[in-house]
Amino acid sequence: MTPSVSSLKNLDLSLLAQRLGKLCRKRGLEITTAESCTGGGIASAITSTPGSSAYFTTGYVTYANAAKTRLVGVPEATLQAHGAVSEAVVKAMVAGACQDSGAQLGVAASGVAGPDGGTQEKPVGTVWLAWGDASVQEAECFHFPGDRQAVREQAVREALAGLVARLDS
Repeated sequence: MTPSVSSLKNLDLSLLAQRLGKLCRKRGLEITTAESCTGGGIASAITSTPGSSAYFTTGYVTYANAAKTRLVGVPEATLQAHGAVSEAVVKAMVAGACQDSGAQLGVAASGVAGPDGGTQEKPVGTVWLAWGDASVQEAECFHFPGDRQAVREQAVREALAGLVARLDS
């Protein structure tokens, strides 16, 4: 039976990362990350597992909009039209990261971790995550409670749980 994302979120980060590694090795996949609000936390969780170099290729920390454009190819027009915290941007981030790194699967994160920076439309705790490859991506918006650290930790956990769920289906 395929685990649900909600049941996976209850696992310890190291267990999620280990499960992700087993699935990547089983399928012969390489993965990548493109991160903004998580600041490399997803890549850090993945690489905390011994042997992760067999399936983790590259991690991009694209905190600034210019880095999103320069490193993972997010069009400036997309950033201007939708803002960095948007479905369009995280989909472009994961597509660009997969294309640049050659990975077959990636995850991207962009959000408002706080304590400042939130707006009425995108309050603190708003995080967009996208999973996919260079051709096909899917994204989801989350509204995580708590302070900056809590928002970032929840985003990392959700990103990993989403990767595992997609590989375990």
